[in-house]
Amino acid sequence: MDDSADSGIYARHSPYLERYVQIGVAGDRVLSISFPEQPDENAVEGDEANEHPLLDQLFEYLDGVNEVGFEDVQIALTVPTDQRAILETLRTIPYGESIDVEAIARMTPDLDPQDDDDLITVRTALDENPLPIVLPDHRVRNGPSAAPPGVEQKLRSLEGL
Repeated sequence: MDDSADSGIYARHSPYLERYVQIGVAGDRVLSISFPEQPDENAVEGDEANEHPLLDQLFEYLDGVNEVGFEDVQIALTVPTDQRAILETLRTIPYGESIDVEAIARMTPDLDPQDDDDLITVRTALDENPLPIVLPDHRVRNGPSAAPPGVEQKLRSLEGL
């Protein structure tokens, strides 16, 4: 993401999702991604939002132009440490592939895929993910997504999952 991006909330309507894609940024780091039916009253829309580099990347992904990756997106996670490791693991799941909750636990240091408490921690992290798409919880078959169900299904469909 471009270092010159301003801090704030930016929103752009997605015809594919039939909702807005809204991002919260602080400098060059993204703090949140959400999919409201109407943007936050403080969100920047129109020409200014259209120039935000992360929104451009997100819309390239949603337009299915190519398999846009988000590895270069600088993120700022304000989640508990155990959830942070799980969410970072999501970044390793390639476009068009899906795995299950147990695999996420297996791939995350210090988690046991046989431990029910660890699996609950994985599901909680997925459900509370502040950065859907960039941290692709929709690629986890049997886990919740932080995106609304209709959005999650469209993201899965876009990737052939």
